[in-house]
Amino acid sequence: MHNLVKWAIGLVIVIAVIVFVAGMYFFHVAQVRDPKANQPDALRTKNNPLYQYEHQFLARDKQTWHERSKDGLKLDAWYVAADKKTNKTAILAHGWHNNKTTMAIYGELFHELGYNVLIPDNRAHGESQGKIIGYGWLDRRDYIQWLNQIIDKNGQNSDIIMYGMSMGAATVLSASGEADLPSQVKAVIADSSYTSLLEEIKHEAGNMYNLPWFPLVNVTSGISKIRAGYFYGEASPLKQVSKSTRPTFFIQGGADTFVPTKMVYPLYHALNAPKALWIGKGSEHVQTFNDHPTEYRNKIQSFLAQYDK
Repeated sequence: MHNLVKWAIGLVIVIAVIVFVAGMYFFHVAQVRDPKANQPDALRTKNNPLYQYEHQFLARDKQTWHERSKDGLKLDAWYVAADKKTNKTAILAHGWHNNKTTMAIYGELFHELGYNVLIPDNRAHGESQGKIIGYGWLDRRDYIQWLNQIIDKNGQNSDIIMYGMSMGAATVLSASGEADLPSQVKAVIADSSYTSLLEEIKHEAGNMYNLPWFPLVNVTSGISKIRAGYFYGEASPLKQVSKSTRPTFFIQGGADTFVPTKMVYPLYHALNAPKALWIGKGSEHVQTFNDHPTEYRNKIQSFLAQYDK
């Protein structure tokens, strides 16, 4: 009996060590900066429907803006002024392992709609500093600072809209629920946000690795709290949206399996403000613009005409 107890205790210790090591591995994969993934994107070929958007925006004159995060990171952004002087500015947030060049197609879309465009590199991405990825939760506070910089530089009469895709959509939705969100923010557009980082990581444990999420995700979340400062359940666009007062346009691909299409519905229903929802027919993750470029532009233009007059 004594040997059986020792054997059982030993087994529990071995399993605990394996789960902890696995948790450290998954934390590193998910949340530690990958320099290879932060290089400028490979550009689209001429037969791509968004080639002109990308080509034209990257050729435009850009200013480089900087911001210093509250925890001391130097953050980098592109600023492209509108062709005609305006108080309207669109701030765009990119996705996981993306950077400013990823957002060129969206930058051109908003430029053509008459907006100044600011595109930051999120912390631990592109030319911004940082080793730990914020998944929109740490970034939400960085974006409050970017918004205030827009107002400082462009004036108190600034009229700002926030746009994000994937992790960037989670970023702008999370920022929209902050108590000190500047009143100059008039509307939000979120393409393919997850409801919470916890639900997304649980989904990916099965979708990408065919693993049960318990207890691995719990352990990895605990490591995140120690290393990054937040549990996965804290990083919740869903909770933030419930506090938002801004008109919001939710976009999601109808065939999205990376951030499941079904996640958009709780987000949409949680918002107690003017809202719109569009499911891109047959589109995979953040591919709705690529698959339906004219409709994508027209729907955004129509939403802004209604809520950012």
